[in-house]
Amino acid sequence: MNILGVNDVRQRELRTAEPLVPEPSVLEFELVIEKLKCHKSLGIDHIPAELINAGCRTIHSELHKLIISVWNKDKLPEK
Repeated sequence: MNILGVNDVRQRELRTAEPLVPEPSVLEFELVIEKLKCHKSLGIDHIPAELINAGCRTIHSELHKLIISVWNKDKLPEK
């Protein structure tokens, strides 16, 4: 009879666990940008929503790449 200990089961779960939330797609990112409310107080990044909304597809694409990078590495890039 082979009985696994609790620690063995937890280690197996850690190795086989899949991410619970998939990274945001380009479409999801574009939809969120469209929903940004203008004329609101600036957030911690000091970037007004109007600036992000006015950005072209290239700027939105670069922002999406940055977000995906942070999402996958689970940390902010160094300056």
